[in-house]
Amino acid sequence: MPLRALIVEDEPLAARRLADMLARQPDPLQVLGTAEAVSQAVAMLETGPAPDVLFLDIHLADGLSFEIFERATVRCPVIFTTAYDQYALQAFKVNSVDYLLKPIDEEELRDALRKLRERLPATPAAAPAFDPALLAQLMQQMQQAAPPATSYKTQFVVRVGEHLKVVPLDQIAYFFSLEKATFLQTTEGRKFVVDYTMDQLETLLDPRRFFRLNRAYLAQQSAIQDIIHYTNSRLQTVLKPTAPDAQVLVSREKVNVFKSWLDR
Repeated sequence: MPLRALIVEDEPLAARRLADMLARQPDPLQVLGTAEAVSQAVAMLETGPAPDVLFLDIHLADGLSFEIFERATVRCPVIFTTAYDQYALQAFKVNSVDYLLKPIDEEELRDALRKLRERLPATPAAAPAFDPALLAQLMQQMQQAAPPATSYKTQFVVRVGEHLKVVPLDQIAYFFSLEKATFLQTTEGRKFVVDYTMDQLETLLDPRRFFRLNRAYLAQQSAIQDIIHYTNSRLQTVLKPTAPDAQVLVSREKVNVFKSWLDR
């Protein structure tokens, strides 16, 4: 039976990337689901099925992930995923198998999973003895710390004939791909070719403002004028300006994440 993992991560892109990496392992892990908040993680741990390992980001949408240990019984090893390297060694003491600094390196992930498999036969059935004093100390320190600065693009330079034009982010409605090219669509209805792939754009843009609706469209929230229920639990979006495609559907696997992104 494959090892079962629960990912607790409030950045959809980071969660999807980790899930993809776990699926590419020589012994792929089964991802039971992804929780974006403390409350959601607690509910998933209480209702099961029980994971064999918990991948745990520290800062979540509704608080610090250390609160999970106060509200639910965690009976599996923990691998912390964090950009806060100054707290990594302390987090490691909290009965975790390992910690991974973001962006997660594939080789470091393999090493962490190797440590996990070495430890599993000796894992007791009872819940790990998490140190309440250390948890309280970590929570206090993390609440006082500023989130790590993430630099996202604020403008794009596009070519207009022999000239270069700067397009600020506020003037961009969405990006789309068509016939192996990537286009920037402005709020004024103009489109320009950009030298980025859609995957690259997804990492360069602030995920609080832009969402990857499907493989071909990445839209700013202000450009989404309407959302319509479609067949098979899918959603159709209406973009402004009007998109080149007649229907811009949200990928089926992204529907729940999309709803959470809208309901912040």
